[in-house]
Amino acid sequence: MQATKILERLKKETLLNVSMRVEEAEDRESYLVQGRGEFQMVILIETMRREGFEFCVGRPQVIFRRKEGKKQEPIEHLFIDCEQSFMGIVTEKLSRRKGRMINMVNHSQGRVRMEFSVPSRALIGYRDEFLTDTKGTGIMNSYLSGYEDYRGDFPLRFTGSLVSDRQGTAVPYALYNLEPRGNMFIVPGDQVYEGMIIGEHNRNNDLNVNPCKTKKLSNMRAAGKDDAVVLNPILPLTLEKAVQFIREDELVEVTPKSIRLRKEELSANSRKVLEKRK
Repeated sequence: MQATKILERLKKETLLNVSMRVEEAEDRESYLVQGRGEFQMVILIETMRREGFEFCVGRPQVIFRRKEGKKQEPIEHLFIDCEQSFMGIVTEKLSRRKGRMINMVNHSQGRVRMEFSVPSRALIGYRDEFLTDTKGTGIMNSYLSGYEDYRGDFPLRFTGSLVSDRQGTAVPYALYNLEPRGNMFIVPGDQVYEGMIIGEHNRNNDLNVNPCKTKKLSNMRAAGKDDAVVLNPILPLTLEKAVQFIREDELVEVTPKSIRLRKEELSANSRKVLEKRK
């Protein structure tokens, strides 16, 4: 029933927004929504969330096409204006994402203007990273220049996920011991379940963790054992950040009350079996 209502709502959106298309996926349980970019998708997701819908969203993907038997992808003409000291990190990260510099102008006033030819898929999630690298002083703009031959695969994210291995309530003691592993997305008292992503791992692999682990009680006391646990503050997980963060095997769980991240396959044992098959 919920899936039918979601489809009706999406079809209603296509009547109001001519740049959006909706297709039924091959598994008959999900829908492919085509639009003009990730920001348009995020606006639609947030609107539906406020209307009371509950659903899961996968990572945004670009629309590929084939010409003369070759796979082609959309290419963006990217303009970047930043301070000269940030030129190295910007160039390095865009080259990792198959970007090619085609022009550079040095204004001799501490800032440079660079132009790149970059695959559209490389810019998904890069804007926030760019603002962090340039400390909020960089300016980025792009337009679609056309389709070119596929430039090859590249890693979308260099970090893994911290995944809860059980259902329960997150406790301060467990989160404090998990902080060295990466950045947390949850706070003490949050409800978690098996397969839910609770943080970003420092390394590039996923790690199953127990955020509900409590401190073992004993009748022995020692100096320093009863110190108060102080956790680092977390950045609120916005819908835009969540959609850009997830990998191919991860989903954003959207409800009127919360935004959570989860693995497509919730069971840890099932995920191990799938990894062995790959």
